[in-house]
Amino acid sequence: MSEQSTDLRETVRRRYAEAAVKVTEGGTACCGPQPVEVDENFGSTLYAADERDALPAEAVAASLGCGNPTAVADLHEGERVLDLGSGGGIDVLLSARRVGPTGKAYGLDMTEEMLALALTNAKKAGATNVEFLKGTIEAIPLPENTIDVVISNCVINLSTDKASVFAETYRVLTPGGRIGVSDVVADDVLSSAQRAERGDYVGCIAGALSFSEYREGLEAAGFTNVEITPTHSVADGMHSAIVRATKPGTTEARAGATKSAESCCGVSACCTPTETPVDPTSTVAQAKAASGCGCQE
Repeated sequence: MSEQSTDLRETVRRRYAEAAVKVTEGGTACCGPQPVEVDENFGSTLYAADERDALPAEAVAASLGCGNPTAVADLHEGERVLDLGSGGGIDVLLSARRVGPTGKAYGLDMTEEMLALALTNAKKAGATNVEFLKGTIEAIPLPENTIDVVISNCVINLSTDKASVFAETYRVLTPGGRIGVSDVVADDVLSSAQRAERGDYVGCIAGALSFSEYREGLEAAGFTNVEITPTHSVADGMHSAIVRATKPGTTEARAGATKSAESCCGVSACCTPTETPVDPTSTVAQAKAASGCGCQE
């Protein structure tokens, strides 16, 4: 990781640590915790009143997201859910209620203060099917093929290595698993500099991908059925959006891999010692030449 990326991560960590401390200290006041200050495009007001009322006040007060991913993730009884950047635990606790006692909700966060707050909130909520993990979303501390649904609320845009986030998300999902996240996405016409002009990195604006970049990043990681639907504006040309995608099932993945291998230069295992022509009547060189392959050596 570059020095700049490390600095940005620390800036993000510090901001969210301060938010957790503010909520925790507010919980000792006479009137309970006050919500962390955000504008109307972010925070707990994006959740239904009955959802807020069912959770500890501290979990609601610590909400800093740009949407409500549990409302679009279509969670089912018995599923295993992972929330990337779980903060005070609002989405983990809502997910735990939806998947029920036979399911499980994991929360992943890199901030000690937020993890401590989330654990306290889980205890207050009486949630027994939750687990909070310390780590980064670029290196998820879970085995592959163990999660049915990955959710996240305005956190992926904070990462300086989104390709790793997408790859790690794909890795931990089971075949046929899916993502349902809320995130900030930029219009394709905006440059990185123009995005930065609209807000800082910690404020969830400067680090946002464009619609095309988001789609391409997910597809490069292997996801299919990518849908990115804007919900409301958070700045000029910047939107809160619902992002859905699927990890292909075992059969689909095998078919996709075969198709990919066959379509690359007319050979399988292209550019490896075991490459062979798809058409057995051709040589490798002939197959590559016929396909216009750029790696004919």
